[in-house]
Amino acid sequence: MRDPFPIAPPPQLVKAITPLAEFLNLSTLPIHIHELLLAALSYHVICAYLSPFLSRRLFPSVYPSLPLRSRVNWDVHVVSLVQSVVVCAAAIWVMIVDEERKSMAWEERIWGYTGADGMIQAFAAGYFLWDLQICLRYLGIFGPGLLMHAVAALIVFSLGFRPFVNYYAPTFILYELSSPFLNFHWFFDKLQMTGSKPQWYNGIILLASFFCCRLLWGTYQSLRVYQDCWAALHFLETHASSAAAVGLNMTGGITHPEGIPELMNSLDGRAELMKYHPHQENMPLWLGLTYLGSNVMLNTLNFYWFGKMIETVKKRFRTPRENADAKEKGELADAVVEGVELDGRIDDEVANGHLKEEEMDGETKSGKASGLDEVDSDARRRRL
Repeated sequence: MRDPFPIAPPPQLVKAITPLAEFLNLSTLPIHIHELLLAALSYHVICAYLSPFLSRRLFPSVYPSLPLRSRVNWDVHVVSLVQSVVVCAAAIWVMIVDEERKSMAWEERIWGYTGADGMIQAFAAGYFLWDLQICLRYLGIFGPGLLMHAVAALIVFSLGFRPFVNYYAPTFILYELSSPFLNFHWFFDKLQMTGSKPQWYNGIILLASFFCCRLLWGTYQSLRVYQDCWAALHFLETHASSAAAVGLNMTGGITHPEGIPELMNSLDGRAELMKYHPHQENMPLWLGLTYLGSNVMLNTLNFYWFGKMIETVKKRFRTPRENADAKEKGELADAVVEGVELDGRIDDEVANGHLKEEEMDGETKSGKASGLDEVDSDARRRRL
């Protein structure tokens, strides 16, 4: 399936990025660079301008009265909400309508490419590029750990431009299906709806979506990508077996001539999908270890976060006495999900270490709040 994005990459931009893409061996980056940069720019505009403008008008008694740090956090939650809805809708659409994607074997899933999958890859990489520059600009707030997380996420999604596991870009972006409910949970707190029925129902949906999307779907798809990477690491052996099955041997001789038409039809159908890897070889070990290592780490964190999320949702609906008893027993230790504080509070010591004290009292001297000027990281500061 061709790239469905309606805007073609500007030739000047393609020419400018091509030397870097060739140096990094990112063959498809030039044809998707405009989508990547447009996504990053869109998140900046939403956070810095659109969210503050709309929030003051839609919630005139809430948003303006929030402390500066909370208004900034509100804006990045809006970015997270928009991003997760848009990218998940696009990913599901691609998975439904891309017929080429449905027919891929393990070779195509590892080395193949379709324009639609490349578009999803670009949108995701644009999001993490935006997140990376936020972490770099405010390293004093986020620290080296969150910076490393942003770098790792950008690298993993950028590998798809080789292309590499381009097929799995829409698959794993569906992790974000639980993010809208995570953001709603935070908004309920700020709208003085903590412990309300809407927050309770949203909490149940949050836990259910997180369990289904990240633990069930994510673990199953991870096993599939492990299998594909294992086959790619041993490509020469498996290729020899496949060639023999259709009548060829590795020296080019024909052992069963009747297998040739089948082989030629298969090659014709795969030519477009594999045009960036016409001469396949074993997958480099470093590439497999980089991708699979990151995948294992994130899946492990997902299981850890799920347990903490259950306790946090329960905490919203306990009495103060029950929470105090649980705290004494060590059952309410603060946890972080994707760098997001689950208890909904900002660490004042960290914040005060970066922002001036007078900027933390809820108002700037100019009375204006820019969602990007002192941003609190989109993906990292989404708090339940």
